Amino acid sequence: MKPEQLYQNLNELAEKLGIRVSEQILPTIGVKVTSGLCRVRGEYLFIMDKKMPVHRKNKLLVSCLSQMPHEDIYVLPAVREILAAEKQEQKQTPYVTSPGSDAPGNQNE
Repeated sequence: MKPEQLYQNLNELAEKLGIRVSEQILPTIGVKVTSGLCRVRGEYLFIMDKKMPVHRKNKLLVSCLSQMPHEDIYVLPAVREILAAEKQEQKQTPYVTSPGSDAPGNQNE
C-alpha cells in the first residue's frame, strides 16, 4: 500500500473512532508544539504537522490508533496488520501514559 493510501485509511479510521485529524503548520520558534492526540472541548483531536513527511505522519497515527478499540470497525486487512504489529511492538516496549489518561477507549472513562 502506498504511504498516501495508508494515511487516508488511517484518517478514516480515526474519524470512525471519533478523532478528528487536523493538519496544521506548527510553529518552529517559541513554544515547542508537536503532533499528537489531545482533547479539546470534550472532543478528540489529533494535531498533525502539515509539513511532516507522510511516512512520519503514518507512524504517528499508527502508534496512536493501534491502542484504540478498533476491533469492531471495518479496517482494511493490510491496515489491520500494521496496527496489530505496532500494538505488539508497544507491548514489548510499553508506552507510558499518565494516570487518569482520557484517551478514547481508555478503561478509566
